[in-house]
Amino acid sequence: MSLLGEIAPSVQQVAEAIAIAVGVEVEIVDNELSIIGGTAVYYHRIGQKEEAGKIDGEFLYARVLRSGVTEYIEDAINYQYYDSVVPEGENRELAEICTPIKSNGQIIGIIGLVALTEEQKSILLDKERRMTIFVEKMADLLAAKAVQRSSLNESETMVNEISTVLETAHEGIFSIDNKGYIKRCNSMAEILLNTTKLDLEGSHISKYMLGTPALEVLRSGVGYTENEEIYVNERDKFHFIVTTKPMLKNGVITGAVISFRDIVEAQKLVYNINNRALKYTFADIIGDSEPIRRAKNQALLTARGNSTVLITGESGTGKEMFAKAIHYASSRSKGPFITVNCGAIPENLLESELFGYERGAFTGANDKGKIGKFELANGGTIFLDEIGDMPLHLQVKILHVVQNMRFERVGGNKTIIVDVRVIAATNKDLEEMIRDGTFREDLYYRLSVIPMTIPPLRERKEDTRLLMYHFLRKYNTFMNKKMTGFAPAVEAAYLEYDWPGNVRELENAVEYGVNMAFGDIIGMDAVPSRLLRNDPSTLFSTNNDLPLAVQVKRFEREIIANKLKKYGTNGNGKDKVAQELGLSRATLYRKLSELDLS
Repeated sequence: MSLLGEIAPSVQQVAEAIAIAVGVEVEIVDNELSIIGGTAVYYHRIGQKEEAGKIDGEFLYARVLRSGVTEYIEDAINYQYYDSVVPEGENRELAEICTPIKSNGQIIGIIGLVALTEEQKSILLDKERRMTIFVEKMADLLAAKAVQRSSLNESETMVNEISTVLETAHEGIFSIDNKGYIKRCNSMAEILLNTTKLDLEGSHISKYMLGTPALEVLRSGVGYTENEEIYVNERDKFHFIVTTKPMLKNGVITGAVISFRDIVEAQKLVYNINNRALKYTFADIIGDSEPIRRAKNQALLTARGNSTVLITGESGTGKEMFAKAIHYASSRSKGPFITVNCGAIPENLLESELFGYERGAFTGANDKGKIGKFELANGGTIFLDEIGDMPLHLQVKILHVVQNMRFERVGGNKTIIVDVRVIAATNKDLEEMIRDGTFREDLYYRLSVIPMTIPPLRERKEDTRLLMYHFLRKYNTFMNKKMTGFAPAVEAAYLEYDWPGNVRELENAVEYGVNMAFGDIIGMDAVPSRLLRNDPSTLFSTNNDLPLAVQVKRFEREIIANKLKKYGTNGNGKDKVAQELGLSRATLYRKLSELDLS
């Protein structure tokens, strides 16, 4: 919109005022020859183009727009470069004074004083000189109004931009005056202080931050950065990281800007950044035992190629961490790493998640279609976690993609070619599933070009202590704690425990301990109860009034029950239990019957 168009109501007021004061008609156009204001016939043409909008033409207005010089047309009817808008037979334009409206050296429009009657013509003729001066003063008035509006628009735009920046910030932000009263704040300040802008703005900063060093900044003019500050009021306790900078005008302190964020959220951010930067390296797979060193060395060699990898291991051993380490140590590290949990996605949605779909492929589909995980992983790695939960009918399509690196979206017929490395993982016995007919043998062999097995924690017990202290440091940072270690009894219990949930269970136990411990040591009172239930000393101490044979039988039942949970109750699982406990198959079945575990 033109400058005059933005002040159209004022333009019309000026047109009417001139017409009343002088006794002639008025037409005001902008620099595109659009009629912005006018009287008589011109009022009804507001919004239309004068001289057909040809600013490069030879008619009067176009010429004045280019020259910037006032022109007086004494005989408009016979002037060949005058574009009359009044039909013949009615009062036509007889004369006109045409004056440019200038702003900052640019012509932004024209004021035309027009005579439609002989009486109006005589006014223009009799007062030519004075009329020209008058209309030029009116042009200056409109130019000033337009500049004022333009400056206001620029100010409003700048304010809106600044407000948007403040509202997108993750910190709470105040501006305070030189007496400490809050003038402005953003929405995050409301959230962090658990109040409203209405309460904040106009209140003194001390109401929310009693004793704040920001008041000293108002006196000294010296700001500070990233200061840890704690504030307590009747309802809440706040722990912030605060930065304050003074506002100066001509060397005088006029106020300050305070930004603050919750310290816990700040620590989470630091942890997440550090975690993203480190967790994809083999150095961050904790352990010095021989089994884990072998697994890491094999994974490092695997990273040099592009062959498919099948990672097997019990739940919680860190299969996804190995997959990521392989990806980020490979030539594909700059490409995407896409994870698909085959067991977490509903069966009827899994195909569309993997391969995408075209619009209208099924009821409820996005009308623009959707890209699938294989396409997202192009140039990188796709990690198919829990591949053992893949439905049988989809295994055929997965086999085709792994072999040929091409597929069609659901509901589409266009072949999509990708360059993806496939790493799959499972905690299931795929060979047994093949025998049961629930997993395709050809897919198994295609996935296990490079088979890897991650050892369970019970097979690398010498790593338990390393992992305990690794997770202790992690949750100290995450929770802003300063725990220094574990009580000797806790270390002994953790080192003896078999950890059926492996590293994940150990991490959860340490996290529980950091949450529940009093003081700076994790004691037995901060050990998860499930671990204590499996501690033989606890078992006997709570039943020491029973005969020895009964206590031994209960302990024996607990051991066998735990092994069955670990390996399963099918034939293969019972064989593993018997082998680990050093029992024959017949002896195990007899004990299962005696202990009511059958």
